[in-house]
Amino acid sequence: MSGKAKYFTALRGRESGREYPLDEVRYVCEFDFGPLEVKYDYDAIKAVLTRELIQSRPPNMWRYKELLPIEGPVTVGEQTGFTPLTKADRLAERLGVTGELWIKNDTVNYPTLSFKDRVVSVALTRSLEFGYDTVACASTGNLANSVAANAASVGLKCYVFIPQDLEPSKILGSQVFGAHVVPIDGPYDKVNRLSSEIADKYKWAFANVNLRPYYAEGSKTMGFEIAEQLGWRVPDNVVVPMAGGSLIGKIEKAFNEFKKLGLIDDRHTKIYGAQAEGCGPIVEAVKNGTDLIRPVETPNTIVKSLAIGNPADGYYAARGIQDSGGYAENPTDPETVAGIQMLAECEGVFAETAGGVTVAATKRLLESGKLDPAECTVLCITGNGLKTKECLEGQFTTHHAIAPSLKAFDVLYDEIHGTSQDKGKVGEPALT
Repeated sequence: MSGKAKYFTALRGRESGREYPLDEVRYVCEFDFGPLEVKYDYDAIKAVLTRELIQSRPPNMWRYKELLPIEGPVTVGEQTGFTPLTKADRLAERLGVTGELWIKNDTVNYPTLSFKDRVVSVALTRSLEFGYDTVACASTGNLANSVAANAASVGLKCYVFIPQDLEPSKILGSQVFGAHVVPIDGPYDKVNRLSSEIADKYKWAFANVNLRPYYAEGSKTMGFEIAEQLGWRVPDNVVVPMAGGSLIGKIEKAFNEFKKLGLIDDRHTKIYGAQAEGCGPIVEAVKNGTDLIRPVETPNTIVKSLAIGNPADGYYAARGIQDSGGYAENPTDPETVAGIQMLAECEGVFAETAGGVTVAATKRLLESGKLDPAECTVLCITGNGLKTKECLEGQFTTHHAIAPSLKAFDVLYDEIHGTSQDKGKVGEPALT
């Protein structure tokens, strides 16, 4: 954008349609207490945003800046986004996929190795435009890491509120940036409720509370990138992990915005969701053929990054999945661990538990016939496995230490493979 030109014009009630000016921080419609979303001037955007302009820009999420809600220059996360979209032929063979299978790999996103860097980049840039000096969030881990890192990069004070049983790597991944990490005794929903009260009293910029209308728009960039990286087309299917339910809806919104702007054709995409068995309220709604979300009071799963019992966008996620002709699955914790291993062994991508859920859910969807193996499918892998190493403890056999000799290795090799390795040099008969 040049100067203060804006391609977003208001905040609008998602249900009521009522509009609110952009000069105040607000996130709830005063008429029906529903969520607010950003309203764009698509005619103005269409007049300037072309494939050629996008491709002329640096490879980051801000190549789509006209479709993101900031007024001035990018001040936070300028290098975030445009992560690899990788053809996953070995994983496709393992799963029985005969069409195209792609991995959208946000395990290498900048700076904290998860898709949350996208939403935080937008939220914190917008927070600086509003003049905040303190930012915060309620988080199951990845968001806390990203808010802490990005706040440090621009000198903002930072508080992050987390469930007390979070993985140690994710706690450390926020503390290292100098953030105040505040563990809360209770599941994420209690953390989120408290954060709303703190935001109201202390007047801080909470990325996923009072800045939520702006924050959520950052998720669209994953969808924009998928379409561009596929050669300006959308896949037949996309499988997305769900926590609060926002990401899955924003990917669909991204595809629809590109269609509206004439950047891609009108090809239809079926949307598939993935949650864990121990906390799958959106999946349960989809399987029951309803958009009524029944909250999970006490999540019970190793997939802590998705363990939101009362998802804020659950209704919209369930409705979007069903309207698209997609479906949802909630694999068990052992299936999730197997999914992590399968992705790592086949594609060299080490994903956290949310990625394992996505792979395991895809396996279930294929086996049940809900997902067509002959179609083009993209799996959204949203976070790095180094953050949740604990879930793999005890899964692997560690070989005992051996003496520094070839004979010692020959013995070990024989133990591993059950074959004799008493061989001579290449071309010579084995020693007897």
